[in-house]
Amino acid sequence: MAPAPCKVRHARREDVSTILQLIRELADYEHELDAVEATEDTLLSTIAFAPDNVESTTIAPNTEPTSPSRPARCLILFNEQGKPAGMALYFYNYSTWRAKAGIYLEDLFVRETERKKGYGKKLLVELAKEVIATNGGRLEWSVLKWNEPSIKFYESIGAKAMDEWVGMRVDRENLTKLASLLD
Repeated sequence: MAPAPCKVRHARREDVSTILQLIRELADYEHELDAVEATEDTLLSTIAFAPDNVESTTIAPNTEPTSPSRPARCLILFNEQGKPAGMALYFYNYSTWRAKAGIYLEDLFVRETERKKGYGKKLLVELAKEVIATNGGRLEWSVLKWNEPSIKFYESIGAKAMDEWVGMRVDRENLTKLASLLD
């Protein structure tokens, strides 16, 4: 299915309130709205934005440089009426076995009223184009186990569940403890 008419571009600084709203809508969908700590200021300081009035595509990203303190980029999808309908917030990762860069999709979100129009697929296609354009090795992401509609959608486009892997995380006070473990 071809997506409904839409436009995808890299986020600009002027889009920060939209990005925060989409993050909050995603968190609400995942029953974690109270966990959102992001603010417009923290997003402005951690996302590599495209300059105003400059087209930035996934094949030729024209954004601020990414760095350890500004690691992320964000694609925003606008519907036929020019309204924000979804986003893909991502950063670059690396495969040691393939010795290639890739993209880790941190969040993919399409507003509930805009679903079933091919917009999620359009955002994933754009990210896949960027991976290929940079001679990257893979595009990967995580999905909540209870999110069956998304899992089925991802499998329908060729994604494979990585059942043999377990995600691990250290954050908050445990991150501080780990950092001083050998002091």
